[in-house]
Amino acid sequence: MNQLRVFWTFFRLGAMNELAYRVNFFTQIFQAIMSLVLALGGLAVVFNQTDSLAGWYPTELIALVGIYLLVGGLINLMIQPSMQRFMEDIRMGTLDFMILKPEDAQFLVSVRQIEIWKLIDIVMGLAVLVVALVRLGTQLGVVEAISFGIALLAGATIVYSFWMMLATCAFWFVKTENILVIFQSMYQAGRWPITIYPGWLQMMLTFLVPIAFAVTVPAQALTGRLTGQTLLLAVLVAVVLFALARWFWRYGIRFYAGASA
Repeated sequence: MNQLRVFWTFFRLGAMNELAYRVNFFTQIFQAIMSLVLALGGLAVVFNQTDSLAGWYPTELIALVGIYLLVGGLINLMIQPSMQRFMEDIRMGTLDFMILKPEDAQFLVSVRQIEIWKLIDIVMGLAVLVVALVRLGTQLGVVEAISFGIALLAGATIVYSFWMMLATCAFWFVKTENILVIFQSMYQAGRWPITIYPGWLQMMLTFLVPIAFAVTVPAQALTGRLTGQTLLLAVLVAVVLFALARWFWRYGIRFYAGASA
């Protein structure tokens, strides 16, 4: 409960900061609409030439686009800005303000920077997802819904852990922002199911940059394509990666020499 209060405090602070620049609201709406138009426009071009793409049908890919927007909104809402602030604190020697507080420092650096206008991406992703689910109709059952929830939670955990480990590298390297930019660029591949890519790229998007677990696997759950083995693998990867990120954080913090050092 204490962590929820801390999160809510950071959320309110982020809201007050963003509300001071309300033009950002309209900018974000425009960006979200353009992202949606590009994603759906790409689908329209593809399905003007074929009835399915690697076994995926139009409504199923609309659901995937909704998940893509939803997860991307979550990343841009809290994970990316918090990790960038974390790396900046390491460089400036101001991480002391976090690690000296009577709360878990990893949790604090993970939620301290929130850009509330990114909620627009999340809402738009949910809207697209609802439209796809309505069109899917009876294809969605209880098993698929539960599998989707587990897969989405596992995917979010994997993405957070991946970002956390990349950001923790800032304890040793100065220019880690370029790695984060590469991740954002590769995330664009998530608007399509990874099964359309060559085998080597599928492996990269699954285990090197875990986009498949964040987008494709939850979409497979909604469309009844997800096997029990894949869902179990997603959960195991999430648990292992989160534990690894936690260990890497604790190891990296030993090398921090801040303003009080």
